[in-house]
Amino acid sequence: MANYAPQVHEITTNETKTVSVDFTNELDNASPLELLSGTPTVSQVSAGSPEELTISSVTKNSAAVTINGTSVIANRAVQFTLSANTAGIYKISVICSTTASHTLEGFVKVIVC
Repeated sequence: MANYAPQVHEITTNETKTVSVDFTNELDNASPLELLSGTPTVSQVSAGSPEELTISSVTKNSAAVTINGTSVIANRAVQFTLSANTAGIYKISVICSTTASHTLEGFVKVIVC
């Protein structure tokens, strides 16, 4: 079953935005606390040519961030910069390893106006 971020991001072709994806609910809270590890991968998976979206600065959050009004501790979210050249609805895949040797994948829906 696909794990979609609860929010839908909207941008225009003139904007550049930072997108944050919280993986807290997918990570184990038992001791030791499971965290994201390694280098995340973010890519466009929807129809259309890859040059329609520009994804850059992919990283794990190195400090606490607030996503949808919730504080997310370090290494529990993936962040990236997004800009778009063409209007449309896009699906973006976010993949990251964890300290428990798992691989997690989440999806983000983006509407470009």
